[in-house]
Amino acid sequence: MAVGTASPAVSRAARLARGAVAMVLFVVPVLLLGFAVRQKFDPLIRLDNDLIRSATDFTREHGIGDTLVALQGISQPFLLYLLATGLCLWAWLAKDLRSRALWAFVTMMVAWNVGLLAKVLVHRARPVVEDPISHSPGFSFPSGHAFNVAVVVTVVVFLLWPLLSTLGHRVSVVLAAVFALVVGLDRIFLGVHFPSDVLAGYVLGVGITFSSWLGFIGKTSATSSSGPSHPA
Repeated sequence: MAVGTASPAVSRAARLARGAVAMVLFVVPVLLLGFAVRQKFDPLIRLDNDLIRSATDFTREHGIGDTLVALQGISQPFLLYLLATGLCLWAWLAKDLRSRALWAFVTMMVAWNVGLLAKVLVHRARPVVEDPISHSPGFSFPSGHAFNVAVVVTVVVFLLWPLLSTLGHRVSVVLAAVFALVVGLDRIFLGVHFPSDVLAGYVLGVGITFSSWLGFIGKTSATSSSGPSHPA
């Protein structure tokens, strides 16, 4: 082995360490926000309640409730994961991106369960508003829709990155961000999640995907396809 060349085991350990550090950096703010929610930190609770009342008033005044409910339906987490799993199979079978496809599927399944566990741990009740526009079961923090859409869109971008041109990279990032933003706003304007729930969902979702990518794929990892092997 040439002097200065790291062994595969060392490289793998370094990637895992980077992923672990990244995960800590993303999880800490979510933990702090969850702690504030559990402790009913008054400025946060007051801000959440004020924003949720303003958002639902806007929805009723502008008659957009039906549109938001329809968006809620098509952005259900199980539908997003079903579509993303189909993309994983396509990337594996048609594009020979075996490692990335497996990474993407496992990351999504692990993340889905992490999101469910986080809801149980924080145990926050849903917003209570007069004349509710929609009802959703379960706990409120973090927002499942916001969390899962953040996971899915970031996983899909990383999965398809080697197949995209430079323009495709930019377009995919913009589309992913816009779709995630719209889904998160939908939760707030329907009155089924507080803004802090949505924020926590975004941070935790992106954090899991990014940390997993750093730990198991990495910027310099090879791909089994004939296309570019790593993000620019």
